[in-house]
Amino acid sequence: MLEYRRTQELLRRALMPPPARVLDVGGGTGVHARWLAADGYEVHLVDPVPAHVKAAAALPGVTAEVGDARRLRAPDGSADVVLLLGPLYHLTEAADRARALAEARRVLRPGGLVVAAAISRYLSLLEAGTTGRLTDDMTSAVRHLIATGDYDGHLGFLPTRFHTAAGLRAELESVGLSDVDVYGVEGPAWPALDVAGEGEFDRLVEAALRCARIAEQDPLVINTSAHLLAVARVCWPVAR
Repeated sequence: MLEYRRTQELLRRALMPPPARVLDVGGGTGVHARWLAADGYEVHLVDPVPAHVKAAAALPGVTAEVGDARRLRAPDGSADVVLLLGPLYHLTEAADRARALAEARRVLRPGGLVVAAAISRYLSLLEAGTTGRLTDDMTSAVRHLIATGDYDGHLGFLPTRFHTAAGLRAELESVGLSDVDVYGVEGPAWPALDVAGEGEFDRLVEAALRCARIAEQDPLVINTSAHLLAVARVCWPVAR
C-alpha cells in the first residue's frame, strides 16, 4: 500500500499534464493504468500475460494488448510517457533490460519521459532482518544479492534482478536517456509498516510518507527503499 501511494505521488509529480499518451509496459492488470486514465491520460497497456491484458482492457479509458517490452509494436515517437514498472526486475539478463529501455526510447516523442521501477538490492536484508527471517542459512544468499543484484528467490519471489540507485541510473543512461532522476519509493520506514501489519497502516502511513519524501534522493539512504523509481527524458538532437 505504501509502494502504491508513493508511486502514484511520484508519477503525478513527474508526468506532463493530461491529456498525454502513456504506454504502460508490463502494466499487469492495470493497477496504475486505472488511475492514470481516470486522471485524463490516454493509456495503452502492454503485458505478456493474456489474463492481465483482458482485465486491463476492461478498465474505463484503458486499451491493452499482449506484448513484450523488448519488442514493442508501437510506432517510433508515438508516446509521451513509457512506464516500465516491472520489466527491469523481471528481465534478469542485462541485454534484455537494455533492449526494453531502447524500445522505450524508440517509441517516445522528443521530450518524452521514461519512468522505470526497480527493486533495491537491500530489500531482502531489511525485510528478513526486521521480520526475524534472516537465518544463518540465508546469510550467504543475502550477501550475494547485495554484491551482485542476482536474487535467487530465497524469500519466495521469482528469480529477479535487483538494483542500486546508481546501477539503475547507469542502465538508463547507457541507452541514451538523459536528465535521469532516481527516487527511493517507500523510504526507510517501510519495514516498520510491514512488521506492524495492515491493522496499523492507517496510523503509521503519514509518518512513513514524510520519511520517504525527506529521504527520496538522499544518497546515504536511498537504497533502503524497497523499490526505486527512475525518471528520464528523451532528448533528440536538433536537426540542422
